[in-house]
Amino acid sequence: MSVGALFDLLFLLPFLNGLLLAVALPAIGAYSRLRGEWLASLAIGEAAAAGITLGALAGLPVAASALLAALLAAPIKTLLGRNDGDDSYALMLLAGWSVTLLLAANTTHGHDLAQALLQGQIYFTGGSHLLAIVSAVLALSALLPWLSPSLLRARFFPEYFPANGVANPKHALVFDMLVAMTVALAASVVGVMGAFALAFVPAWVAFRFAGGWRRTVAWSAGLGLVAYLASFALAMLLDQPFGPVLVVTLLVMSVVRGVRKG
Repeated sequence: MSVGALFDLLFLLPFLNGLLLAVALPAIGAYSRLRGEWLASLAIGEAAAAGITLGALAGLPVAASALLAALLAAPIKTLLGRNDGDDSYALMLLAGWSVTLLLAANTTHGHDLAQALLQGQIYFTGGSHLLAIVSAVLALSALLPWLSPSLLRARFFPEYFPANGVANPKHALVFDMLVAMTVALAASVVGVMGAFALAFVPAWVAFRFAGGWRRTVAWSAGLGLVAYLASFALAMLLDQPFGPVLVVTLLVMSVVRGVRKG
């Protein structure tokens, strides 16, 4: 594909959809890592994949069915509590994976649907996705500054809320809902593994480099943005599926963390 295709208006909406997610997901990933719940994005992504395949059976829009499944999964996880670490997310991941494949096997064009969830379908996203993603990013921008002090307090002073008689703090549920909403949309755009990689790798690298919490979140978002821009250009120019190219780019980026560690 020629370089000129990168500037074709046909790809403007898909580019903007991925661009917004490339900033939002790493920021959420930083907070998930802070909470010791790095598996959250993959588990909720699998729940969203199950929702997409179920929605295909019911004739629902992709974004709507993904959001519905993820927003149902997040409260269930919160009600289970956090004493089991990533265990509840691991169970959610396994349930989502098995339901996705079983539904895809019994759905018209199920193989194509499963392939789209693996590779992502960013080039086929449009205005409806953009509207949903902008809404998610606005909610994230409004709520995350309010949630941040409570999330930090829960991490560094874990006995604070139990000591004050708060068994399930509201901030935990609100954050889980934000994770679910953002990851669900991302799974329908860049694929389940692409969404997980965007949430996991930039934050993982940033935790090694950045000094201070605000810098860590900023580094995470910045690294996600750089990886996305490089991946979008490479996938277009080499005529490759976007999701795997994004994951490979992020894996290359993770090497930097190893060098730094050495």
